[in-house]
Amino acid sequence: MEFTLLIVALPLLLFFVLGLGGSRMQPRVAGIIGTLGMGTAAALSYAAAIRYFFAEGKVEGVFREIIPYSVEWLRFTDKLHIDLGILLDPISVMMLVVITTVSLMVHLYSLGYMRGERGFQRYYALLSLFSFSMLGLVVATNIFQMYIFWELVGVSSYSLIGFYYAKPSAVSASKKAFIVTRFADLGFLIGILVLSYYTGTFDFAALNGDKAQLVVSHTAGASFMGISIASWAMALIFMGGAGKSAMFPLHIWLPDAMEGPTPVSALIHAATMVVAGVFLVARLFPVYYFAAPDVLTMIGYVGAFTALFAAVIAITQTDIKRVLAFSTISQIAYMMVALGVSGYGDHEGLGYMASMFHLFTHAFFKALLFLGAGSVIHAVHSNEMGDMGNLRKYMPITHITFLIACLSIAGIPPFSGFFSKDEILAASLHHDKLLFFVLWVVAGLTAFYMFRLYFNIFWGKAKTYDGHHRPHESPLVMSLPLMLLALLSCGAGFTAFSQLVSSNGAPFHTHIEWEVAALGVAVALLGIALATKLYMRGGELPTLIAAAMGRFYRAALRKFYMDELWLFVTRKVIFRFISTPIARFDRRVIDGSMDGVGWVATRLAAAVKPFQNGKVQWYAFVFVLGAAAVAIWALCL
Repeated sequence: MEFTLLIVALPLLLFFVLGLGGSRMQPRVAGIIGTLGMGTAAALSYAAAIRYFFAEGKVEGVFREIIPYSVEWLRFTDKLHIDLGILLDPISVMMLVVITTVSLMVHLYSLGYMRGERGFQRYYALLSLFSFSMLGLVVATNIFQMYIFWELVGVSSYSLIGFYYAKPSAVSASKKAFIVTRFADLGFLIGILVLSYYTGTFDFAALNGDKAQLVVSHTAGASFMGISIASWAMALIFMGGAGKSAMFPLHIWLPDAMEGPTPVSALIHAATMVVAGVFLVARLFPVYYFAAPDVLTMIGYVGAFTALFAAVIAITQTDIKRVLAFSTISQIAYMMVALGVSGYGDHEGLGYMASMFHLFTHAFFKALLFLGAGSVIHAVHSNEMGDMGNLRKYMPITHITFLIACLSIAGIPPFSGFFSKDEILAASLHHDKLLFFVLWVVAGLTAFYMFRLYFNIFWGKAKTYDGHHRPHESPLVMSLPLMLLALLSCGAGFTAFSQLVSSNGAPFHTHIEWEVAALGVAVALLGIALATKLYMRGGELPTLIAAAMGRFYRAALRKFYMDELWLFVTRKVIFRFISTPIARFDRRVIDGSMDGVGWVATRLAAAVKPFQNGKVQWYAFVFVLGAAAVAIWALCL
């Protein structure tokens, strides 16, 4: 399967072609080249998935790892080296399909949405770089290669979030995303170094092999502050994943990332950047399960709190893209909980399979939600719900496809979100009833805030739109991706996912646990019914309820003041008590010592300078004087 190298190489080639030669092309030509290139990568990904899952990937009933390409890059010792290559296994092949599919939809959609924008060619070049980064990340053969592409994802997301560089808010959002994720990635890097120091390898095959006994044996007995070295290493690695996947309290960058173009938001939220943390934990799952089970438990509880926290905030937001941003945080946290409650093996690994299944289905309906929101914004030129209403009459395709996405994320059968969310609820119920209860409540909140969004956009009070600004359906180049993603949101749940992806590579059969499914659907219908009562026809009741909730509502509207808290910590604590003393030490001690060395050198030079005057007579005199001194010293001896 060496052709899989082309899946990664094509977006990189597109980046150089469009980045270096895009300014010499017509904008639409650059967009078409980028879209065709990504379409080719998607076709190759589908071919790779078919060959892997149905031909070459299974040996004796178990899916194996295939490394079609690998080259040594850096060697540190006889055992410790860094390779660059491609690793194919069930989750990497699944991610190839997800990334290229969503990226292709975004490329196609952007031909209409970004038409006429300044920097159109640059936009498509950056989309290609972003896609290359994520593709390289998911096929990495070792954790250091993953880290390289991990950082490249950060750079490309910084460029895309700040695409409108003339807007101060976009520049601030891009810097915020970059800085917060760099802070988290420092922990990731330290965790990699600790893990590789004790195990002597970066390779996933070695780390995950034989149920991660390598990590267990090499870190046995080693501890720091009463916690095993394996737990420290894996917790630090998860810190990097928490930053990328916007887990509390490192979630603050994601809502502001909405300052980028809406198709970029779809790409970041649906299939690439924010699921990187989930993929990281899944990639190292045997290590977490066997060497650091306490960290895996922590991941479950962090995910549960984040899911509830983000869902509550989403209920209060009025910017439609920010509602979807907090929805993404909540859904990614759902996936983290599923990993946290998973065992290892066939049916014991239900949580692992459910997490990957929800990642798969979520990619399609979340991309549909963001692109649908972009279609609405394109029509009304506003992100605020207050400027929308009754749009179903003007935008029938957007209305129907958006409704399908809302039903899917709410977990209503037979849409795809129902199947994957049901598996997560079942896994959490079998493992920890408290986590199940939190996720069950979040399921109801999700249905409520998504249909609050839906009714405020497409129903509500009848709006009067001016003839010049009369909303209209988006062009076919934008509507077609919506319809394709709607089909995937309807059908992706019927995939026999557990037959393809599991924690140990062995297929297993799952079934719907109807008691759990009934509870999930019931709370979702309750949330939809409440949203229908409050928002379908408009009215003052939501305002009265918000007023009655008082400070709690205001706190949720302000995102529980997490931005203000981070500013306080950075400015009043880190800058004042850490950065300022370090800067003072740098100026007075480091710079002072260097200045002292320079001063001494200058004084010595001034003292030696008279001896270097260029006069031959002086040199002869000094030579004779020196020779006489040597002769006298010799005679004295």
